[in-house]
Amino acid sequence: MADAGRPSRRREILEIAAQLFARKGYRGTSMRDIGVAAGVLGGSLYHHIKSKDALFVELHNAALDAAEERIAQAVEAQSDPWAKLEAACAMLLDIQLAPDSLTMPMMNDFREVPPAVRAELVARRDRFEQLFRALVDLLPLPPQMDRSIYRNLLLSQLNGVSDWYRPGRLTPAQVAAQIAAVFRHG
Repeated sequence: MADAGRPSRRREILEIAAQLFARKGYRGTSMRDIGVAAGVLGGSLYHHIKSKDALFVELHNAALDAAEERIAQAVEAQSDPWAKLEAACAMLLDIQLAPDSLTMPMMNDFREVPPAVRAELVARRDRFEQLFRALVDLLPLPPQMDRSIYRNLLLSQLNGVSDWYRPGRLTPAQVAAQIAAVFRHG
């Protein structure tokens, strides 16, 4: 019976850690901070979590896994390549711009982590971007258009929206539609 609470306690610790990383960054969050916020003593925390690096990688990957699943579902509902791209853009912005989003803060902290951790994060991010690579490959672009540059510019634009977006005038879906329209007519 004692083991019954462990998965939920671990999940609680992970959620608290994710919020701390999102708010304070990788470098600004210590295992002690996580333990204090979760109400777990130092030694007990390591029973649930192997290390700060492993924890950050796990949280980053979980955020990308969830985002990838939601984007894939949104894309599946479309048949036209341009509609698929717009659906992917809209879902990505919906995820990133949600008030409680942990995806953007977790994805933007690559420079703060040790090189070995960064390599893991970049590898997982590259797998996530395969979804957009496949979508761009379906588009009827002019033959001289470099699809890699196109995809990287598109993702840069989407990832930059959180820097300037303010709720009110346009919804995330409307912003995504505008970005997709620019890339369709570019």
